[in-house]
Amino acid sequence: MTGAPRIDAVLIGKAAPFRGTEQSAIRKAAVGDPVQVTQLGLVGDEQADLTVHGGSDKAIHHYPFEHYTLWQASAPAHPKLNTPGAFGENISTIGATEESVCIGDRYRMGTALVEVSQPRQPCWKQAHVMDWPTLPKMMVREAKSGWYYRVIEQGVVAEGDTWQLVSRPHCEWTVAHVFRLLMHKQSSRDATALRALSALDVLESGWREMAAESLGR
Repeated sequence: MTGAPRIDAVLIGKAAPFRGTEQSAIRKAAVGDPVQVTQLGLVGDEQADLTVHGGSDKAIHHYPFEHYTLWQASAPAHPKLNTPGAFGENISTIGATEESVCIGDRYRMGTALVEVSQPRQPCWKQAHVMDWPTLPKMMVREAKSGWYYRVIEQGVVAEGDTWQLVSRPHCEWTVAHVFRLLMHKQSSRDATALRALSALDVLESGWREMAAESLGR
């Protein structure tokens, strides 16, 4: 990455009826005022199902806005693809993707310090809210999932703030590399990488377990 990208949007959402009696907070909207960043994410943001969303290792979801060009080409008339928020993201930027961001990277985001903890795993809720049944499979195929942060130092973030790389201890483990290795089932071809990945302490434990399980097959 060259320079420090700016944060184009900070987005939050409240849990609301989603499908029948289910709840979801995947619908996010940009906020203009500064937002407090805590260990569990952005103040005012919610997660409906805490068994699979939220928590310290999924505190903040970042999705690159440059991916929207691909999705717009696939669904040119989709109304949700004109502005950030279509993928349930909390942070939107242009200037960095899964190919350039690494697991364990630490970024100064406004005044907060955050650390990349894992790739985002696409789910059916994205398909439902977008009315696009094949979207999760497409996101897996393209390895355009976004990523999650854990919060190292609490602070404040706002639209227009810089997003500055502070440290990169694991340059070999881009988010895209980890995603493809496990989600594209490349694991059987790279036992050495799986062993290293299963021991990567900055990677969220569920992804480490996936690597260990793939190694054991």
